[in-house]
Amino acid sequence: MTHPYEQFKTECAAEIQAMGQDLELKTATQSWIAQANAKKYSYHFEWLGRPIIQYPQDIIAMQEIIWQTKPDLIIETGIAHGGSLIFSASMLELNALCGGPAEATVIGIDIDIRPHNREAIEAHPMAKRIRLLQGSSVAPEIVQQVQAAAQGKQSILVCLDSNHTHEHVLAELNAYAPFVTVGNYCVVFDTIIEDLPAGMFPDRPWDIGNNPKTAVATYLAQNRHFQLDASIEQKLLITVAPGGYLKRVA
Repeated sequence: MTHPYEQFKTECAAEIQAMGQDLELKTATQSWIAQANAKKYSYHFEWLGRPIIQYPQDIIAMQEIIWQTKPDLIIETGIAHGGSLIFSASMLELNALCGGPAEATVIGIDIDIRPHNREAIEAHPMAKRIRLLQGSSVAPEIVQQVQAAAQGKQSILVCLDSNHTHEHVLAELNAYAPFVTVGNYCVVFDTIIEDLPAGMFPDRPWDIGNNPKTAVATYLAQNRHFQLDASIEQKLLITVAPGGYLKRVA
């Protein structure tokens, strides 16, 4: 007899797949995202007192991934106000309380960690699980420090969310995706740029044709260690990372 939870999960999987195939629902979702993004929707949420600058749906997806994969190291590029680092650290803290890796940490990398953000992050109760690195995420000396920190780790998750140009994200993928352990994820945020109306970021160098999604396409074409986990975006519908949840399979 099938366990009730397993039956529930089977039903959910079928429903999620159906949502992913619903073109009318997808069109409505894209319309909503374009309108909400123009109002800076993702800027209006905090995690444990720090701006996280993510959609709530993606926050939930990351919680599920962190619980499932039990990472002892999370690598994040892009810090901003530090909300994502605080989120990751708090999830690692919960995992540890529930039998996960006791010494799990998150490394945050940014070319410019502003003093007020550094001060707030370092004063936060979750700071004990956070290590900050200032410098370009693709600079050899930064990558080498992360490589040293990754030695001996059993489960590594990577989140890329800094400069969103094709060139930079592809360089980050080449630098950091190899650290991801089999069964874990490299999550590339803001692939949604490719699906938004052109010109939505007039003060930024990225746009349609030059963004994280185009970088992911190039990387996947050259690398068979990762596959897109389409079930995540089919479940979320509203996400800044369509085509960006990459699972390491080999």
